[in-house]
Amino acid sequence: MSRIAKAPVDLPSGVTATIAASAVTIKGAKGSLSLPLAQGVSVVEKEKKLQVGFADPGLARTQAGATRAHLANMVRGVTKGYEKKLELVGVGFRAAVAGKSLNLTLGFSHPVNVPIPEGVSIETPSQTEILIKGIDRQKVGQVAAEIRDIRPPEPYKGKGVRYAGEKITLKEGKKK
Repeated sequence: MSRIAKAPVDLPSGVTATIAASAVTIKGAKGSLSLPLAQGVSVVEKEKKLQVGFADPGLARTQAGATRAHLANMVRGVTKGYEKKLELVGVGFRAAVAGKSLNLTLGFSHPVNVPIPEGVSIETPSQTEILIKGIDRQKVGQVAAEIRDIRPPEPYKGKGVRYAGEKITLKEGKKK
């Protein structure tokens, strides 16, 4: 059994787990998340801890570690939540939230409107910062990646949308 799957997932106070035959639902202060279980993978709750097991040493064994990691991410999501911060670098680049969409001005001939999906909230503390928050780690990361993909940082001047703290290695320009 993988080392990750062997480690139990602690359930802090205020977090409950409902285990069904085909899914596990985690409920906490910030919301509720559900994870469908792969065939052959089982989850058992003992003393406020979730333990992942598997029936056969085939495909279910490989899925056990991933299931445990997903459960740990879900527990952290319903207690603390996840957030990603994006920065806009470039003259005239700005972002603003209007209703259920994020309006971006990124140097194109037109403004870009990105719809905000359910379960994710987007804030703009300043015109050049975007803060994406939610309880589902995968959804928060996916939304951040899709926004970054609209205008990724270019390698010569570094202009574009980047993650906070992301290091862009700049290329040397043309020589005369």
